[in-house]
Amino acid sequence: MQDSSKQALLNHLRDWSFQTVLDVPSGGGWLPEALGDSVAVDGIDLYIDNAPGYRKFWKHDLDEGLPENCRGYDLICCCEGLEHVGSPLLLLRHFHRALAEGGTLIITTPNVWYPQARLQYLLRGFFPSFPALAGKVNPGTHMHITPWSFPQLYIFSKLAGFRPPTIIPEPLSRPKHFHERIIGLPAKLYCRSRLNKARTDDEREYWKQAGTQESLLGRHLIAVTSKETS
Repeated sequence: MQDSSKQALLNHLRDWSFQTVLDVPSGGGWLPEALGDSVAVDGIDLYIDNAPGYRKFWKHDLDEGLPENCRGYDLICCCEGLEHVGSPLLLLRHFHRALAEGGTLIITTPNVWYPQARLQYLLRGFFPSFPALAGKVNPGTHMHITPWSFPQLYIFSKLAGFRPPTIIPEPLSRPKHFHERIIGLPAKLYCRSRLNKARTDDEREYWKQAGTQESLLGRHLIAVTSKETS
Protein backbone atom coordinates (compact mmCIF):
# COMPACT_ATOMS: atom_id res chain seq x y z
CA MET A 1 0.00 0.00 0.00
CA GLN A 2 1.51 3.30 -1.07
CA ASP A 3 2.26 5.98 1.53
CA SER A 4 -0.17 8.40 -0.14
CA SER A 5 -2.99 5.86 0.24
CA LYS A 6 -2.08 5.27 3.89
CA GLN A 7 -2.19 9.01 4.56
CA ALA A 8 -5.58 9.39 2.85
CA LEU A 9 -6.95 6.56 5.00
CA LEU A 10 -5.52 8.05 8.21
CA ASN A 11 -6.93 11.48 7.35
CA HIS A 12 -10.36 9.89 6.99
CA LEU A 13 -10.07 8.02 10.28
CA ARG A 14 -9.19 11.17 12.25
CA ASP A 15 -12.85 12.20 12.16
CA TRP A 16 -13.99 8.91 13.74
CA SER A 17 -14.11 7.59 17.28
CA PHE A 18 -13.12 3.94 17.80
CA GLN A 19 -11.34 1.92 20.46
CA THR A 20 -10.78 -1.58 19.04
CA VAL A 21 -9.39 -2.32 15.57
CA LEU A 22 -8.63 -5.50 13.65
CA ASP A 23 -5.82 -5.10 11.09
CA VAL A 24 -6.15 -7.98 8.61
CA PRO A 25 -3.86 -8.83 6.91
CA SER A 26 -1.39 -6.92 9.02
CA GLY A 27 1.51 -7.08 6.54
CA GLY A 28 4.30 -4.80 7.70
CA GLY A 29 2.35 -3.73 10.77
CA TRP A 30 2.16 0.00 10.02
CA LEU A 31 -1.36 0.57 11.36
CA PRO A 32 -0.83 0.26 15.18
CA GLU A 33 1.95 2.84 15.14
CA ALA A 34 -0.07 5.16 12.92
CA LEU A 35 -3.17 4.99 15.14
CA GLY A 36 -1.29 5.49 18.41
CA ASP A 37 -1.45 4.00 21.90
CA SER A 38 -5.03 5.09 22.61
CA VAL A 39 -6.40 2.42 20.23
CA ALA A 40 -6.21 -1.35 20.82
CA VAL A 41 -5.19 -3.03 17.55
CA ASP A 42 -5.23 -6.78 16.90
CA GLY A 43 -3.56 -8.31 13.87
CA ILE A 44 -3.82 -11.34 11.59
CA ASP A 45 -1.40 -12.50 8.90
CA LEU A 46 -0.47 -15.83 7.35
CA TYR A 47 3.16 -14.94 6.69
CA ILE A 48 4.22 -13.46 10.04
CA ASP A 49 4.62 -15.36 13.30
CA ASN A 50 4.25 -12.30 15.50
CA ALA A 51 4.43 -8.53 15.16
CA PRO A 52 5.14 -5.74 17.66
CA GLY A 53 2.50 -3.16 18.50
CA TYR A 54 -0.51 -5.49 18.45
CA ARG A 55 -2.60 -6.36 21.49
CA LYS A 56 -3.29 -9.84 20.04
CA PHE A 57 -1.87 -11.48 16.96
CA TRP A 58 -2.92 -14.60 15.02
CA LYS A 59 -1.03 -16.40 12.26
CA HIS A 60 -3.98 -17.53 10.19
CA ASP A 61 -5.10 -18.35 6.63
CA LEU A 62 -7.78 -15.85 5.57
CA ASP A 63 -9.21 -18.29 3.03
CA GLU A 64 -10.65 -19.99 6.12
CA GLY A 65 -12.19 -16.74 7.39
CA LEU A 66 -11.25 -15.33 10.78
CA PRO A 67 -10.33 -17.09 14.02
CA GLU A 68 -13.43 -17.85 16.09
CA ASN A 69 -12.47 -15.52 18.94
CA CYS A 70 -12.19 -12.40 16.73
CA ARG A 71 -15.23 -10.46 17.93
CA GLY A 72 -16.51 -7.04 18.95
CA TYR A 73 -14.36 -4.65 16.89
CA ASP A 74 -15.32 -1.04 16.18
CA LEU A 75 -13.23 -1.02 13.01
CA ILE A 76 -11.75 -3.64 10.67
CA CYS A 77 -9.11 -2.55 8.17
CA CYS A 78 -8.46 -4.97 5.32
CA CYS A 79 -5.62 -3.23 3.50
CA GLU A 80 -4.32 -4.89 0.34
CA GLY A 81 -5.73 -8.27 1.34
CA LEU A 82 -8.95 -9.07 -0.50
CA GLU A 83 -7.22 -9.46 -3.87
CA HIS A 84 -5.12 -12.32 -2.40
CA VAL A 85 -8.10 -14.29 -1.10
CA GLY A 86 -9.90 -17.05 -2.99
CA SER A 87 -12.93 -17.05 -0.66
CA PRO A 88 -13.75 -13.32 -0.39
CA LEU A 89 -17.44 -13.72 0.48
CA LEU A 90 -16.61 -16.06 3.35
CA LEU A 91 -14.05 -13.58 4.65
CA LEU A 92 -16.46 -10.64 4.35
CA ARG A 93 -19.12 -12.56 6.27
CA HIS A 94 -16.57 -13.22 8.99
CA PHE A 95 -15.76 -9.50 9.04
CA HIS A 96 -19.47 -8.84 9.52
CA ARG A 97 -19.57 -11.32 12.42
CA ALA A 98 -16.45 -9.82 14.01
CA LEU A 99 -17.72 -6.22 14.02
CA ALA A 100 -19.71 -4.69 16.83
CA GLU A 101 -23.14 -3.31 15.94
CA GLY A 102 -22.65 -0.29 13.70
CA GLY A 103 -18.95 -1.17 13.24
CA THR A 104 -17.02 -0.04 10.17
CA LEU A 105 -15.11 -2.00 7.54
CA ILE A 106 -12.43 -0.44 5.34
CA ILE A 107 -11.11 -2.27 2.28
CA THR A 108 -8.19 -1.13 0.15
CA THR A 109 -7.36 -2.92 -3.09
CA PRO A 110 -6.11 -2.34 -6.63
CA ASN A 111 -8.87 -1.17 -8.97
CA VAL A 112 -9.25 -2.96 -12.31
CA TRP A 113 -11.92 -0.62 -13.69
CA TYR A 114 -9.68 2.26 -14.74
CA PRO A 115 -9.29 2.77 -18.53
CA GLN A 116 -5.72 1.52 -18.92
CA ALA A 117 -6.63 -1.69 -17.08
CA ARG A 118 -9.70 -2.28 -19.24
CA LEU A 119 -7.65 -1.61 -22.36
CA GLN A 120 -4.99 -4.09 -21.28
CA TYR A 121 -7.70 -6.66 -20.53
CA LEU A 122 -9.09 -6.14 -24.04
CA LEU A 123 -5.67 -6.67 -25.64
CA ARG A 124 -4.23 -9.40 -23.40
CA GLY A 125 -7.09 -10.85 -21.39
CA PHE A 126 -5.38 -9.99 -18.09
CA PHE A 127 -5.64 -6.95 -15.82
CA PRO A 128 -2.51 -5.12 -14.63
CA SER A 129 -1.08 -6.73 -11.47
CA PHE A 130 -3.23 -9.83 -12.12
CA PRO A 131 -0.98 -11.83 -14.49
CA ALA A 132 -1.38 -15.33 -15.80
CA LEU A 133 -0.22 -17.63 -13.00
CA ALA A 134 0.32 -20.80 -15.04
CA GLY A 135 3.29 -22.56 -13.51
CA LYS A 136 3.42 -19.99 -10.71
CA VAL A 137 0.58 -21.10 -8.42
CA ASN A 138 2.48 -21.37 -5.17
CA PRO A 139 0.52 -21.34 -1.90
CA GLY A 140 2.29 -19.21 0.65
CA THR A 141 3.11 -16.41 -1.77
CA HIS A 142 1.35 -13.07 -2.25
CA MET A 143 -0.53 -13.92 -5.44
CA HIS A 144 -3.10 -11.47 -6.83
CA ILE A 145 -5.96 -13.81 -7.70
CA THR A 146 -9.24 -11.89 -7.25
CA PRO A 147 -9.60 -8.58 -9.15
CA TRP A 148 -11.85 -5.86 -7.73
CA SER A 149 -13.79 -2.83 -8.90
CA PHE A 150 -16.49 -0.78 -7.22
CA PRO A 151 -19.34 -2.91 -8.66
CA GLN A 152 -17.72 -6.08 -7.28
CA LEU A 153 -17.16 -4.50 -3.87
CA TYR A 154 -20.80 -3.40 -3.84
CA ILE A 155 -22.14 -6.88 -4.66
CA PHE A 156 -19.95 -8.73 -2.17
CA SER A 157 -20.55 -6.16 0.59
CA LYS A 158 -24.32 -6.43 0.20
CA LEU A 159 -24.19 -10.24 0.13
CA ALA A 160 -22.19 -10.21 3.35
CA GLY A 161 -24.74 -7.98 5.12
CA PHE A 162 -23.01 -4.60 4.88
CA ARG A 163 -24.32 -1.25 3.73
CA PRO A 164 -23.38 -0.15 0.20
CA PRO A 165 -19.73 0.99 0.21
CA THR A 166 -18.49 4.49 -0.54
CA ILE A 167 -15.07 5.41 -1.91
CA ILE A 168 -12.54 7.70 -0.19
CA PRO A 169 -10.65 10.00 -2.60
CA GLU A 170 -6.86 9.65 -2.62
CA PRO A 171 -3.97 10.68 -4.89
CA LEU A 172 -4.23 7.38 -6.83
CA SER A 173 -7.84 8.28 -7.67
CA ARG A 174 -6.56 10.67 -10.32
CA PRO A 175 -5.74 9.31 -13.78
CA LYS A 176 -2.07 9.29 -14.78
CA HIS A 177 -2.69 10.17 -18.43
CA PHE A 178 -5.05 12.56 -20.20
CA HIS A 179 -6.14 9.88 -22.69
CA GLU A 180 -7.59 7.88 -19.78
CA ARG A 181 -10.13 10.65 -19.24
CA ILE A 182 -11.17 10.33 -22.89
CA ILE A 183 -11.38 6.53 -22.77
CA GLY A 184 -13.30 6.70 -19.50
CA LEU A 185 -15.87 9.20 -20.78
CA PRO A 186 -18.37 6.64 -22.22
CA ALA A 187 -18.48 4.78 -18.90
CA LYS A 188 -18.98 8.07 -17.05
CA LEU A 189 -21.86 9.04 -19.33
CA TYR A 190 -23.39 5.58 -18.97
CA CYS A 191 -23.29 5.79 -15.17
CA ARG A 192 -24.80 9.29 -15.31
CA SER A 193 -27.62 8.01 -17.55
CA ARG A 194 -28.36 5.14 -15.17
CA LEU A 195 -28.27 7.54 -12.21
CA ASN A 196 -30.90 9.73 -13.87
CA LYS A 197 -33.12 6.65 -14.41
CA ALA A 198 -32.65 5.19 -10.92
CA ARG A 199 -35.89 4.49 -9.06
CA THR A 200 -34.66 3.83 -5.53
CA ASP A 201 -32.20 5.46 -3.15
CA ASP A 202 -30.04 2.33 -3.27
CA GLU A 203 -29.85 2.47 -7.09
CA ARG A 204 -29.09 6.19 -7.04
CA GLU A 205 -26.27 5.78 -4.54
CA TYR A 206 -24.85 2.85 -6.51
CA TRP A 207 -24.67 4.74 -9.80
CA LYS A 208 -23.44 7.88 -8.05
CA GLN A 209 -20.47 5.96 -6.58
CA ALA A 210 -19.88 3.92 -9.74
CA GLY A 211 -19.64 7.09 -11.81
CA THR A 212 -17.09 8.87 -9.62
CA GLN A 213 -13.53 9.59 -10.71
CA GLU A 214 -12.30 7.28 -7.95
CA SER A 215 -14.29 4.36 -9.35
CA LEU A 216 -13.78 4.93 -13.09
CA LEU A 217 -10.27 6.40 -13.27
CA GLY A 218 -8.46 5.48 -10.07
CA ARG A 219 -5.79 2.79 -9.93
CA HIS A 220 -6.57 2.02 -6.30
CA LEU A 221 -9.69 1.89 -4.15
CA ILE A 222 -10.27 2.77 -0.50
CA ALA A 223 -13.84 1.64 0.21
CA VAL A 224 -15.78 2.18 3.44
CA THR A 225 -18.87 0.30 4.56
CA SER A 226 -20.54 -0.49 7.86
CA LYS A 227 -22.54 -3.17 9.58
CA GLU A 228 -26.28 -2.58 9.67
CA THR A 229 -27.58 -1.72 13.11
CA SER A 230 -30.37 -3.90 14.45
